[in-house]
Amino acid sequence: MEELVVDEVQELLEKDNDKALKQYLDALNISDVEELIDELPQYAAKFIDTISLNRAVNVFRILDFPTQERIIKKLSGNKLNQIIKDLPPDDRTALFSELKGDVVKKMITLLPPEERKESLALLGYKEDSIGRLMTPDYIAVKPEWSISRVLSHIRRYGKNSETIDVVYVIDKDGILLDDIRIREVLLADPDAIIGELTDKRFIALKANDPQEDAINIFRMNNRVALPVVDEGNILLGIVTVDDILWIANEEYTEDMHKIGGTAALDEPYLDTSIFNLVRKRVGWLAILMLGEMLTATAMGFFEGQIHKATVLALFIPLIISCGGNSGSQASTLIIQAMALGEVTIKDWWRVMNREISSGFLLGFSLGVIGFLRIFFWHLAWPNTYGEHWLLIAFTISVSLVFVVLWGSLSGSMLPILLKRLGADPATSSAPFVATLVDVTGLIIYFSFAVLFLKGVLL
Repeated sequence: MEELVVDEVQELLEKDNDKALKQYLDALNISDVEELIDELPQYAAKFIDTISLNRAVNVFRILDFPTQERIIKKLSGNKLNQIIKDLPPDDRTALFSELKGDVVKKMITLLPPEERKESLALLGYKEDSIGRLMTPDYIAVKPEWSISRVLSHIRRYGKNSETIDVVYVIDKDGILLDDIRIREVLLADPDAIIGELTDKRFIALKANDPQEDAINIFRMNNRVALPVVDEGNILLGIVTVDDILWIANEEYTEDMHKIGGTAALDEPYLDTSIFNLVRKRVGWLAILMLGEMLTATAMGFFEGQIHKATVLALFIPLIISCGGNSGSQASTLIIQAMALGEVTIKDWWRVMNREISSGFLLGFSLGVIGFLRIFFWHLAWPNTYGEHWLLIAFTISVSLVFVVLWGSLSGSMLPILLKRLGADPATSSAPFVATLVDVTGLIIYFSFAVLFLKGVLL
């Protein structure tokens, strides 16, 4: 948003010139008005109330929920009722699912009977189901209709449809037979029968399936809209790609929060209260702290070795960080690959083989660097590691190979294991994997220390 636009709008607001403000806002793109609301959130309700109803609906539906909620509290009753009534059913359902129960009840009573029934039906689906995303506004035709009748039907009812890019063919019982792109209809002979264009090869979503499934299906099939059916294959509604993009963004944000080691935020960071911010983070931090306590337990088990060869303690941070970093890398790569559908549970063996090879090579590379570091340090300051510097170098190098290998293996297998158990793979966050590898890495490190240094320093 250009500063000039913001300054001009602020000037109109100061002059209290509503007529000029309406003309100015109506000349802007919908996205520009949305950005203007972001720049001047205190005037959000004013802007929505000023612009025409159709534009107000289109702006309101692309705002985030906290902004929508602030507008609802300040907007005049008549304009609010009109906006809620004209919102597409899927957007209205998304708004109602976020609002408090008493507010939702009040708004539902303001809707016409048919739309009230429609909203209650959509709200009846589980919160994260495809049914919550669908809209009942679509074009459905019968297989025995002629192309000319289909086109007349589109002209008559297409205005109220979410999209007319796809026409859905259903039988007398409402069972979905096929979906046909509008291009095929337009190019067909007007006297042809629509059923002749069907091949019954279509992709449909199930109303009770998770929304995440819809994201993957849209991604793999390059569609602008997909039908939603029940268990009996009866057409219930459609889901359009704009809703899927919105959900995909939410899923991505949620996964990023989990990968960072925190519960997913329900609203934008700056709109989240300090109490909720702490509540979302403290649980994971407590779990990670308890996990790190096992590191102290492991070090206590090898306390005698550390006492005899204090030089070993110098490399504990090095061992821990390399193992944790390799595990975090692997878990992030696998979680992203699973989110994109590139890796599934059945690919676990291929993933394991790849991570064993890459983990060993990564560990070997770091092991060489660790060995050279000790070698050159010994050349510069011979007394730092003493006469057994070579054995210490081998201990560090070999430990790095196996710690990094174990980190890569753990980080890659944990998301797949969680998916197999029905949990969210993103829960195997980088901090969680790092904590797991910290403990086991110390055990590997001191085991090799005993192997190489027993009878010498230990």
